[in-house]
Amino acid sequence: MMLLKKQKRVWISVLEQLKQEVYEANMQLPKLNLVTFTWGNVSGIDRDKGLFVIKPSGVAYDKLRPEDMVVVDLDGKIVEGKLNPSSDTPTHAILYRQFPDIGGIVHTHSPWAVSFAQAGMDIPACGTTHADTFYGPVPVTPGLSKEQIEEDYEGNTGRVIVDTFEKRQLDTEAVPGVLVQDHGPFTWGTTPDKAVYNAKVLEVVAEMSYHTMQLSGHEDVSVPQYLLDKHYYRKHGNNAYYGQTNPKSMTHEHSL
Repeated sequence: MMLLKKQKRVWISVLEQLKQEVYEANMQLPKLNLVTFTWGNVSGIDRDKGLFVIKPSGVAYDKLRPEDMVVVDLDGKIVEGKLNPSSDTPTHAILYRQFPDIGGIVHTHSPWAVSFAQAGMDIPACGTTHADTFYGPVPVTPGLSKEQIEEDYEGNTGRVIVDTFEKRQLDTEAVPGVLVQDHGPFTWGTTPDKAVYNAKVLEVVAEMSYHTMQLSGHEDVSVPQYLLDKHYYRKHGNNAYYGQTNPKSMTHEHSL
């Protein structure tokens, strides 16, 4: 009996910690100018428990508290919380089920990313800023049909993302984001905080790509593959050397 009580206390403690983490990640969205009003949400998952925490639906950021975060299972059913979870909860649930390596998800309606989504266009990898985070274009999904929307709008939003990555043979770690046509961006990462980081990068590179395309007068503005490779792999993988903690940061073996 004592062991069960102790396990329950640990279980509650871990969830409270995740709620705080997800709350803090959500509060970064307005600070980073990624949301207008309540147009966005962040979630984070506890893989061991099969539960994730997500922002409540329609609650203004200046009113949001850690205890307002809603705990749901991977079917989107409420496990804990007094408020309704985000209306995008079914999308998050499908992404967590189908992409087992992700630990946090962000959805926003940031204007530059949404512009590409509404145009039905990938965000091209125009230069090294993009290549540092996204290994290639950020894909746009096909639009949802009338039947898909009427049947299960939020669920099919998740499914069209999964289908896009499968059909285009994309790696969710190498390309940690997507545009849903006529809707907006979803990004992810190993943690909620990392997913927010990727959301901000996506918005910045979307603006850069738009201006690059306007100035160049054509759409073929992709960075050469060899430069894409160099910038992506100097920050990711076994031979990474960017920063202070990557495998070769101290030795600079890449230059030998």
